[in-house]
Amino acid sequence: SQPAIHLVNAVQLYSNSLTNYENAPSPYLYPMYGLGGLPEAFSRLAAINGGTFMLNRNIDEILFDAEGKAWGIRGGNEVAKATMFIGEPSYFPAEMVRATGQVVRSICFLDHLPNNVGSCQTGQIILPGSQVGRQNDIYISFMSKKLEVVAPGVCLAIVSTRVEGHQNPISEVEPGIALLGAGILQRFDSVSECYEPVEDGLSNKCFISKSYDETSHFKTAADDVLDMYYRVTGEELDMSIDPKVPEPGDY
Repeated sequence: SQPAIHLVNAVQLYSNSLTNYENAPSPYLYPMYGLGGLPEAFSRLAAINGGTFMLNRNIDEILFDAEGKAWGIRGGNEVAKATMFIGEPSYFPAEMVRATGQVVRSICFLDHLPNNVGSCQTGQIILPGSQVGRQNDIYISFMSKKLEVVAPGVCLAIVSTRVEGHQNPISEVEPGIALLGAGILQRFDSVSECYEPVEDGLSNKCFISKSYDETSHFKTAADDVLDMYYRVTGEELDMSIDPKVPEPGDY
């Protein structure tokens, strides 16, 4: 019922990603010590190029001129001025974003690896919605000491999906929780609202990302970054780089 090109593109992306790095056991990359390494790398690169950081500041208000273009942000009694503002939906007025649904997510600490993964220390499992009586897939990602995100002997697993009913959203991840097996040391459940921008940001100079969705492979987040880059610069981001060749700004 769907065009085959979507499957062809997905298989091609998987294959290309797998061959990007020599002897790679997976097409997916994950930073050592967790995703916090990504904003850390950005912060260092921004600082090298003259970026200024205002830490521990609330965004109380976005300031607009008479033409509706943003020119500053106010936090308490301080105001920072800029020609454009880039951020995720929670920083912007409610009328500038629209709801796109909810995501339920369970973060679990285990004393073992998930069932049936053998000796694999990190990975992801996708349960097709059709196999568990749902419209949306259930995503499971897990990682261990190998990525330096947990202590030895502990496994971190994250189970997530799009909420389809509102009576008991937490129950919607249970097919994924069942794959983790017994021995859940701690479990943290949350239900998050998801938003997307109403406009592209060209007229008001507010470039807003989409909320993180339920997927565990960050493909939609990567697509959103590429879309934002185009909206901000007016050019497509050149991704034709060789990961083996150092680029200016690499460290």
